Amino acid sequence: MDRMSARPIQLLLLLFLSGLLFFTGLGSMGLTDRDEGRNAEAGREMFASGDLVTPTFNGVLRVAKPVFVYWLMTASYSLFGVNEFAARAPSALFGVALIVMHYLFLTRLRGPTLGLYGALMLLLNIEMLALGRMAITDSVLIFFTTLSLYGFWLGLHESGAGRHWIWAFYAGMALATLTKGPVGFAVPLITALLYLAATRQWRVFWQRGAPIVGLSLFLILAGPWYAAMFLIHGDAYSSQAKVHTVGRFLAPMEGHGGGWWFYFPVVLLGFYPWSTFLPAALYRAYQSWRECRPLRDRNHELPASGTPLGSGKELEWFAALWFVGVFIFFSLSSTRLPHYIGPLFPACAILAASFWAQGLKDPSTKGLRGSIHFMMGIGYLLAVGFASAPSLFAKFSGKMVKEFPFATQFDLGIGPYIGAAIVLVAMGLIGYFGLNDNRRGIAFAVAGGALASVFLVAILLVVPGLNRYAIAPPQELAYAAGLNLNPSDQLIAFGSTRPSIAFYAKRTVTFIPANEIDRLRKALGKEGRTMILLPEYFQDALPKEAAVFQPILKRYGYVLLGNEPMVTLPQGTKSTAPPPPKILGH
Repeated sequence: MDRMSARPIQLLLLLFLSGLLFFTGLGSMGLTDRDEGRNAEAGREMFASGDLVTPTFNGVLRVAKPVFVYWLMTASYSLFGVNEFAARAPSALFGVALIVMHYLFLTRLRGPTLGLYGALMLLLNIEMLALGRMAITDSVLIFFTTLSLYGFWLGLHESGAGRHWIWAFYAGMALATLTKGPVGFAVPLITALLYLAATRQWRVFWQRGAPIVGLSLFLILAGPWYAAMFLIHGDAYSSQAKVHTVGRFLAPMEGHGGGWWFYFPVVLLGFYPWSTFLPAALYRAYQSWRECRPLRDRNHELPASGTPLGSGKELEWFAALWFVGVFIFFSLSSTRLPHYIGPLFPACAILAASFWAQGLKDPSTKGLRGSIHFMMGIGYLLAVGFASAPSLFAKFSGKMVKEFPFATQFDLGIGPYIGAAIVLVAMGLIGYFGLNDNRRGIAFAVAGGALASVFLVAILLVVPGLNRYAIAPPQELAYAAGLNLNPSDQLIAFGSTRPSIAFYAKRTVTFIPANEIDRLRKALGKEGRTMILLPEYFQDALPKEAAVFQPILKRYGYVLLGNEPMVTLPQGTKSTAPPPPKILGH
């Protein structure tokens, strides 16, 4: 197998671009609920308590996710303080690391040009950019499942010292399992088993893969924490863990369901613009496998010494099986969310990059022109959607008032119109260059540049307004409450039970849904200082026991009530209602 070296200029480009897109404004938006709020607070509680074994949220055992991301957040908080940037920094760092690893892997196998295409495709899509900027487990999970599968491939196909990469297969699975539970080993195992079955390399894996020693390594790395949790918490841990693993697979949780088709639009839009290459790339990999299958059926034993394994089109077969196996696995799960499918995106990037590189070499590549037309068609639809977003938001904002009380008081500004203009121009240029056999390479730069530009427009122009009026208001009030309440005092979040409130208050919070008035009455009967954080429109629903509570602070549709005056005001805060917001885009 030819060894091809990475080019420093390409690595610097990838580091700069991934750093720009993952870290720009990383801490400027409040934590989104519910997952970011829960994870960031669980990490904060671990940091505050010093207990590196038991994750908790709001003081209660949390087993929805294993411990590894909380360890990362604890380290991040110690470096950067307890804030949004620190909560999200591990995801961003692992996002950058994933792009670099993907580039080095493809460059090692197929050269720096295809490596660069593959790394840029993996970076420049909405799904990966979003996951790398959120305080959730998925960016870290994707890194470790990808490391595991790249270790499997290199350990199986490399000779000499390269065979030691097989240990990354087991170590990656173990760390992925510590990050998000059974899915951490399910994704690599499904892919590896499908590949071994399709290529008849079971004996090769038995000789090179050291499965017994590898299983021991997996258990040594992943087992101690799970064993400690079971010993410390017993059934309280095992029963809840079963609900969040087996139960999540068998039945929808928290309303996150969807039909069997759910992940088709997720891949199409989440991996756009490169997703338009996938149908042709998958068909090309399948055709190649069918053509080579008779030969492999006759000769599937270990080749003679010096004959490279994994040559030819086997990398595309591997990526196709990775994509199909993981796609079906998550489609079979009853609980479905867009970010669950993230671990198959590196496979998408391998397939799309290989197809594109082949198209540049051979303009007659089957499906190439159709894929470009497909990209343009989806792009024009997206441009129409962006241009329509402000009017649609204004039309339906009234239905969002329950979660965002000031939703009807602002709009999305000019950002969506700028995004629509960028996409329209880009689609025209992609058509002009992409359908020209001699200038097709420019279309890649146009597509990638358009995606990056639209993403930056969203971060710089759209997100600040949404954050100010929709995300930050209850968080600012929670922070103010946390400054004034002692550990023995009580903070009640009524009506709006966002987990991030606990993170900003830096204390336990009594979350009470709007329909549990009796529970609120009981909480208000406790002696001592109490504050209530709620949407303003819920004030009329408060029971008579809350009559003594007076408004302390207001923020864009939210109010903080207290039975005693506030002692400490957050810097730059006034205890009166804020002025009406400027209506963006007018």
